[in-house]
Amino acid sequence: MTTASAKNPLQRGQLGTISVLAWTGDPEAGHNTPYLIAYSLGDGPDGAEAGEQAVLTLIEEVGLAVGGQMADLTKSSASRITLLVEGGQAVLNMPQLSAQCPVPPEWLAAVQERGHAHFIIASRPWPEAVPGEPVTEEELQAFLGDQETLLSSAHVLVAVSQLRR
Repeated sequence: MTTASAKNPLQRGQLGTISVLAWTGDPEAGHNTPYLIAYSLGDGPDGAEAGEQAVLTLIEEVGLAVGGQMADLTKSSASRITLLVEGGQAVLNMPQLSAQCPVPPEWLAAVQERGHAHFIIASRPWPEAVPGEPVTEEELQAFLGDQETLLSSAHVLVAVSQLRR
């Protein structure tokens, strides 16, 4: 049996601009989960559709699936996804992809408490969420609350590591 990624190996350039965004739920509502999302702007050389296919290939290559099922990699020492937190930055590493983003203090506190983050890899492009520009809570909820986004994303709990001192 041949997998889609074996038939169509990931071509990094097709991903376009990949951005990472961190946020937490509302701690006052008892929902202080640290979230991290990686998404493409859909600006690859062959357009948004090719970029979406490239993200789906990446998801498959790291052993995840789309559709809302949560994978738990917090106890896996052989995970192909790592998340390092240092100096107020989250540094995400996956095959073919390395990205970092600043994280808010409440995110750092939630990660310190939990030791993991809920990581979402969105295959659906999000061209409106340009790196360096603020994303409002309403924009975040509109993108992540959309069924198409949720069902075409991979969801995974990933352990957070920090540099030892």
